[in-house]
Amino acid sequence: MAVAAYAALLSLTHVLDNVQHPVRRHRLHVDTERIQSLQEKVQFLQDFLELHSQRKSQEIDDLARKITVVADDAEDVIDLHVVDQLREGSQDESHHLAALSSFCQDLDRVIEKIDSITKGLMMIKEDWGDDVQEQKLITSLPASSSAELPFDGKNSSMVGFDDHLLQIMDELTRDESNFQILPIVGMGGIGKTTLARNAFDHPYIINHFDIRIWFTISQEYSVPEILLGLLNDGKKPESNKETVAQLGEKLHKKLFGRKYLIVMDDVWSKKAWDDLNLFFPNNGNGSRVMMTTRLLNVVVSLGSCEPHLMDFLDNEKSWDLLCKKVFGRRGCPYPELKECGKDIAKGCKGLPLTIVVISGLLAKSNMTREYWDSVAKNVNSFANSEDNERCLKILYLSYSNLPIHLKSCFLYMGAFREDKEIKVSELAKLWIAEGFLKPIRGKILEKVAEEYMKDLADRNMILIRTWTSTGKIKSCGIHDLLRDLCLKEFEKEHFIRVPKVQCIHLVRKKDVCFLCSKEDTLKRIYLLEVHVGSQTTSIAIPLVCDACRMMYPRIVKLRLVKLMDIFNDYELLQPTKLRYLSFFTMWDIGYYSPLSVPLFWNLQTLHLNTSFNTKYPVFLPDEIWEMPQLRHLKVEPISLPDPKVTQGSATILENLQTLSKILNFRCTEEVLERIPNVKKLKVIYSDNSGAWSYYCLHNLAYLHKLESLSLTSSFVSLEDTAFPQSLKKLTLTRCRIPWDSMTVIGSLSNLEVLKLYYKAFQGPEWNPHEGQFPRLKVLYIHNTDLERWGAEDIHFPNLESLVLKTMFCLEEIPAGIGDIPTLRSIHLSDCTDSAVTSAKQIQKEQESNGNELEVV
Repeated sequence: MAVAAYAALLSLTHVLDNVQHPVRRHRLHVDTERIQSLQEKVQFLQDFLELHSQRKSQEIDDLARKITVVADDAEDVIDLHVVDQLREGSQDESHHLAALSSFCQDLDRVIEKIDSITKGLMMIKEDWGDDVQEQKLITSLPASSSAELPFDGKNSSMVGFDDHLLQIMDELTRDESNFQILPIVGMGGIGKTTLARNAFDHPYIINHFDIRIWFTISQEYSVPEILLGLLNDGKKPESNKETVAQLGEKLHKKLFGRKYLIVMDDVWSKKAWDDLNLFFPNNGNGSRVMMTTRLLNVVVSLGSCEPHLMDFLDNEKSWDLLCKKVFGRRGCPYPELKECGKDIAKGCKGLPLTIVVISGLLAKSNMTREYWDSVAKNVNSFANSEDNERCLKILYLSYSNLPIHLKSCFLYMGAFREDKEIKVSELAKLWIAEGFLKPIRGKILEKVAEEYMKDLADRNMILIRTWTSTGKIKSCGIHDLLRDLCLKEFEKEHFIRVPKVQCIHLVRKKDVCFLCSKEDTLKRIYLLEVHVGSQTTSIAIPLVCDACRMMYPRIVKLRLVKLMDIFNDYELLQPTKLRYLSFFTMWDIGYYSPLSVPLFWNLQTLHLNTSFNTKYPVFLPDEIWEMPQLRHLKVEPISLPDPKVTQGSATILENLQTLSKILNFRCTEEVLERIPNVKKLKVIYSDNSGAWSYYCLHNLAYLHKLESLSLTSSFVSLEDTAFPQSLKKLTLTRCRIPWDSMTVIGSLSNLEVLKLYYKAFQGPEWNPHEGQFPRLKVLYIHNTDLERWGAEDIHFPNLESLVLKTMFCLEEIPAGIGDIPTLRSIHLSDCTDSAVTSAKQIQKEQESNGNELEVV
């Protein structure tokens, strides 16, 4: 329950911060003293959970539930008070005083409940006595088997990992003079222990080392116990009263002068290595320490060999492993089982743990096609039904090891469907909207989200699907078994129960809800049931049309709204608590936004999308400039009004990171001063009058935080445009700029990605200049009339990827491009035969020089 409680407290913290800094024109009446008092009490509870969330007791769980409820109630009180004031507008002073009095009474009730919870926590803490350090979760699994439970040591099959084994053995035996640490890293159940054990027990390795010792560390470990185990060659030690120093000295003497191999299996912290490494002598004779861990950050600073990263098995190797486990070396003798057997192997998603557990079930079966088909249809359920869900138990160790601030972010991944490729940028917006991210001084929340994502990836809790051209995680996913774990924890924690995210779909079709359609209904509803949760009922389907209200009369809280055929029913938009709104419509007409913008005082992300690339924009109201919490505004396309001139200081949208896609955006100084921290900007210019200076793009240079700019226009003048030096990515479309003007872009010292679409530049010849594009990594050119390109390696010294599409006139790719030392790939599509031939020639020359270059 601590995870939901911590997430609720973090979310409340953001609301408390925001309500103390309202827009000047809103003139909110709040009791600052009470708000600050509540803030201090919330911070105490947050700190308490960070320190003691791993302690397990019924009393802690009960108080955590109360924390979740009272934090949600506090948000309700604040949100409703703010929205009521915004609705009332300019009422007389007596009305506002009455509202403030009621608000203070509600806050006092919240504070009283928090004081009661705090008192209960302090009483529990007193019962703990002096033992107030964070207690690690102790699982029921034996320490020696926690990492790879289904594998049986030296008899474990290495199907699919032969290449890994050869590489490990090579690293263990080469370079006889140096002591080295060899880390094996991967998610739970992927075969780290099996790989290490097969290397450890290989006859060649046995003969190569004078002494070999295997010991499992696990989450809970005792340094004296480990040292005793190492002194007893890995056997269970008897009790001993010697100190750590005395035991360490004995181990050092035992290993000194001998070529040794020590395996530290299932390491969970760098501290485990720090506690032991001084007792391992560097004999200068090729001794090794092999370490298995799920956590990349444990090994990155050890000064060891490159970590050996374990990956999933492909479908063919998965089938080979399943066959060997079920039928032995003879293979599958039943032709009728091969097809569904391969489906089962594929359903295991390359995780050896799942394959071995499923194989055990199949080996005990009567080998009928019907049974195998039933397993193929629901691999995860069968994998977790065996031996009291042992797959999930093994993976749960990784979850329990997460710090509490990462747990809510990880559990949120379970809300996405199986095999979903999740855009990291969108996931970050959702995490921020839910209030999951703990503010860090000097860092924007998007940067914090990026660090959380990297931490989860380093812990092998998520799968990296794609990378951005600048080397960051672009999209991710989650293994099916870990997703199942998320759903179970969702249910146990009653996780996410308040409406902070809404996705509204308006479509001119039948009068039914999107999620009530026949396609995949049960699956979608099931996900939403788990995703929402409810205090009063197990049914919490967030659908709000009349038909759904009749089917599910006990709906009490909205979490995610997806509707069809609801024209003008904008009451569905719920301003209280709402921080993320995605509004989709099939209407192909220009329209004014229906949002009562001031009521969405805490809104962070606003997406307004139509189904067509319509030329008619969405017109947003002037009040959009009075939303200080706004971080991402994305409408396709959008007409953004100029901010009104106000008396006194204007509202600065300091949190605004994304502004897209703005039609005919005038970059006046007054406008840019209101959006100083924008990082991503997309603009479209449809006016063909040629009055480029009217749009003041020379002022873009004042956006010192701008990193990504997309500009679409048919009449660009680079002479009247000034790009900021902070720019890392530039996309130009239909601009028809002469190639001679490229020097303006080439002078951008931080530019890493340049994408030129549909005649962004025009002319038959481009001759780059030396000293330009110093950091450019990706060059993408689409549909130009370029014929001759006079480029050399010195013109793009750090280029990694070259993409050319629809280049019907290009005679060849310059041979000098192949001499760029960082170049990794050349991709061509719909280009001339001569251009393709030149690319192949470049590839051939590079391969003859021992360099790898991909040409597609």
